Amino acid sequence: MSVSTNNNQYNLTPREIEVLKLLAKTYSNPQIAHELCISTHTAKAHVCSILHKMKVDDRLKAIVKCFEEHLL
Repeated sequence: MSVSTNNNQYNLTPREIEVLKLLAKTYSNPQIAHELCISTHTAKAHVCSILHKMKVDDRLKAIVKCFEEHLL
């Protein structure tokens, strides 16, 4: 999955885009942390930032929004 930088209207950082890709694969925070070699706390912070920037309440809504807007 690639994210079009032209369509990144949410100003997601490169790391947040990596996290979003893993969210789309239904990874949990601990799985994201393991995959990216970061702490679970940091993974959770990235997820919270993504949800805030995308103005959604949960992971599923963020994933759906990304596919609807062709970000992923």
